[in-house]
Amino acid sequence: MKIVAVTACPSGVAHTYMSAEALERAAKAKGIAVKVETQGSIGIENKLTVEDIRDADIVLLTNDIGLKETERFQGKPIVKVGVSDLVKKADKIVEKIEVFIQSKK
Repeated sequence: MKIVAVTACPSGVAHTYMSAEALERAAKAKGIAVKVETQGSIGIENKLTVEDIRDADIVLLTNDIGLKETERFQGKPIVKVGVSDLVKKADKIVEKIEVFIQSKK
């Protein structure tokens, strides 16, 4: 099982990175592979590759601000969440994603 994600917040600083860390921690605890691209004030970091996206079961996007290059996720299941929700509820979000992915197999 693999999740790819893009996180960003309106200021492009704290919540962008806090949400990425929260998702990584929650996925790791469940044994789920995850790669998170951040789109912060210094630009895109840890950019997702074509292979990352191809191999992913699901894409998680934060929806507090317009993200760049979202067309690359066309055809993939997409979950959109608020950046604050991801920071505060990453465990529950990952659990719901896990159930969704398992239901599709």
